[in-house]
Amino acid sequence: MRIEKIVMDHLRMPLKSAFETSFGRSINRDCLLLRVYDDGLEGIGECAADWDPGYSSETVGTSWVILEQFILPIVLGVDFNMPQDLQKQLASIRGHRMAKAALEMALWDLYGKQMQMPLKELLGGVKDRVDVGVSVGIQNTTPELVETVSKFLEDGYQRIKLKIKPARDIEDVKAVRFTFPKIRLQVDANSAYTLADTERLLPLDELNLLLIEQPLDEEDLWDHHKIQKLFHTPICLDESILSVQHARQALEMQSCRVINIKAGRVGGLTEAKKIHDLCLGQSIPVWCGGMLETGVGRVSNLALASLPGFTLPGDISATDRYYDEDITNERFILNSDSTIDVQKGIGLGITLNQKAVKKYSLRELVFPN
Repeated sequence: MRIEKIVMDHLRMPLKSAFETSFGRSINRDCLLLRVYDDGLEGIGECAADWDPGYSSETVGTSWVILEQFILPIVLGVDFNMPQDLQKQLASIRGHRMAKAALEMALWDLYGKQMQMPLKELLGGVKDRVDVGVSVGIQNTTPELVETVSKFLEDGYQRIKLKIKPARDIEDVKAVRFTFPKIRLQVDANSAYTLADTERLLPLDELNLLLIEQPLDEEDLWDHHKIQKLFHTPICLDESILSVQHARQALEMQSCRVINIKAGRVGGLTEAKKIHDLCLGQSIPVWCGGMLETGVGRVSNLALASLPGFTLPGDISATDRYYDEDITNERFILNSDSTIDVQKGIGLGITLNQKAVKKYSLRELVFPN
């Protein structure tokens, strides 16, 4: 692969409904869309960074700058034998994993088209359908939360994840559990607590949860070890895991019993697969987290989650969970068994809805111009 041209768009996608977590409330989803070109073929990638630095220090703004000023000049005209070669090529640039992941996704798509193979097969995926759940944001009241969960269960989702934060945790989770005693239920704090909050969180351990996701700050690997010792419920790490090294350290510390893998957060599909392989070798369950992706990121997540170690349902909801109109012509539909089909087309297996891309684009960069 020899990148001849790159087109980058900053998109702002309206969400069907507001989505609130412990770090903020969103009514739109900002992202970057990348298209790379080689010998008449197009590779498509999505940068998962959001508008503000609530979840991560990376934003669409920082990603745009690092791509335009540093990453794109490095890769233009370079020959890549495999998408995995990108990591070495960008080794001089520290961090900025979401920006790198977007470009790598586009290279995987381009490589798949050149090899006439779907992304699932390139990664070593084994499943044609992926178990999925739905992530439910913080609602205005506890009764509203129960009603929202009820609607998602009626839609066919068989696993529910509740976002929690101080003062919107135990009561909310108890209400959902007591109303729906048999559902697969988990919670996600997005680093909203400290070790001092452990005692007040202990009632969660009595609610038969699949896992408690990222209760403490992302840098508190050792403190997660302390809290995991006190809970029978598995602690799952998300924001704390930025690389396979972090995953190895967390497992050696016994800081968690489950890991949430997001390709964007860890720098791309190559690193995500390394984390998967590490966890599979140690019989540690993993699942694929979501970041309100468009159809571009969604199809990539489905291919990643088809790997054998992804044994827990991912946050890869159907298209209509978040968007009335997407930027891909393909829409992803929830099957009756709470699964979504993995795309079978070559590369990512998607095509762009060009009218939607133009409609939601705030700015575009053509490189070189």
